[in-house]
Amino acid sequence: MNLSYYADTDSLYIEFSSKDSADSKEISPGIVLDYDDEGELIGIDIDNASKKLDLKLLTINSVPSEVRIKAA
Repeated sequence: MNLSYYADTDSLYIEFSSKDSADSKEISPGIVLDYDDEGELIGIDIDNASKKLDLKLLTINSVPSEVRIKAA
């Protein structure tokens, strides 16, 4: 899973899979779910992320895998 923030567009993309998006559905203004060709959720795109989320702190609880941090 990858979280990518794009300051130039103030958007946050949460990627669950590296599969290509086959369909997208806006579920709320500025929040788009991406699906693969089998209908599985592969990502969430959040526009105006800094207005919708507290981006100053990311808390990770009980993740059963390695956590990598890549600074911008």
